[in-house]
Amino acid sequence: MATRQKVRAEKNAQNLDKRPRAVAKNLGVSPSKVRIVLDLIRGKDYAVAVATLKNMPNVGAEYAVKVLESAGANAENNLGMNKANLYVAEAYADGAAVLKRFQPVSKGRAHSIKKRTSHITIVLDEKKA
Repeated sequence: MATRQKVRAEKNAQNLDKRPRAVAKNLGVSPSKVRIVLDLIRGKDYAVAVATLKNMPNVGAEYAVKVLESAGANAENNLGMNKANLYVAEAYADGAAVLKRFQPVSKGRAHSIKKRTSHITIVLDEKKA
């Protein structure tokens, strides 16, 4: 494991029960398309992040807003937090299974097509007063 991954794993283990999170797996969109969207909301307030995602034309925004709203619902229902005090602490998209397909081309050949899928994780946290 790389050093940064060890630090992240230790940090997540310490805050596992304290911070609300939501994960969506095997979504039919490329991780690179989702990362563009997640970079815009990382560190923003919950309400601002939701408004930003709902007004974006990107295909990754549709998936990200569902995960963000799920994380907000987890915070409110499971941990008793107020959505007004939340911000996006972590947001990242990892690659999932890749569906390999072929496109037929001339002279009996075939070009490879990789249909990528992704896992989206969003972690919220309360603002420090």
